[in-house]
Amino acid sequence: MKKYELVRGALSYEMANFIFNYFLLQRDATAHLIKQGIIQDTGVWGTWKDPQVPNTFARYGDPVLETLLMKMWPLMRKMTKRNLIPCYAFGRIYKRGDELVRHIDRTSCEVSCSLHLGGTPWKIFIEPSGKRGVKKIIRPTKVILKKNPPKGIAVDMKPGDMLIYSGCDLEHWREPFNGNIHAQAFLHYNDLDGPHGQNNLFDGRPLLGVPKIKPITLG
Repeated sequence: MKKYELVRGALSYEMANFIFNYFLLQRDATAHLIKQGIIQDTGVWGTWKDPQVPNTFARYGDPVLETLLMKMWPLMRKMTKRNLIPCYAFGRIYKRGDELVRHIDRTSCEVSCSLHLGGTPWKIFIEPSGKRGVKKIIRPTKVILKKNPPKGIAVDMKPGDMLIYSGCDLEHWREPFNGNIHAQAFLHYNDLDGPHGQNNLFDGRPLLGVPKIKPITLG
């Protein structure tokens, strides 16, 4: 497969907008339940403790997003020409000032797509050569870059567009967000015939739509 590919209109605007509004509602409902002391911020309903983008709502394994994971599965197999299996879905609602530092993903994100659901447009950067720009990782929110790191390419997406990329091979990042809100779904797959495909079905869970015992929140 190509290391990355942009697919315009992979999801209809109407469907992307529906999921966008669903996710906003879920964020607000979760915040209310936490404030009222009905639930705790454990990540099961969503969390503001994602170490990669702290204080921003995110959810691992949301049933609607994992239904989307399955819906896009045939297209992902077709586009990549690989025998993919589903691992997990992850969603995040970015706010003004958020930043996604330059990084590569863990093994369950071998073949990934970032799908724009709605909000202010915001470029995602990807380094298509596979060259590394990160010299040292300080923490999920801070890295030290090499001198003159590869600049990567900027990708603009509209709601329903998705960027397919090799998450474990290509560094990707977002510069500080100047808009108000931006919602993104991350859909992650493995190649069944690759080094991790026998171990990462459903990201080690018994089925989709359920959290891990110790939820992994990095998208």
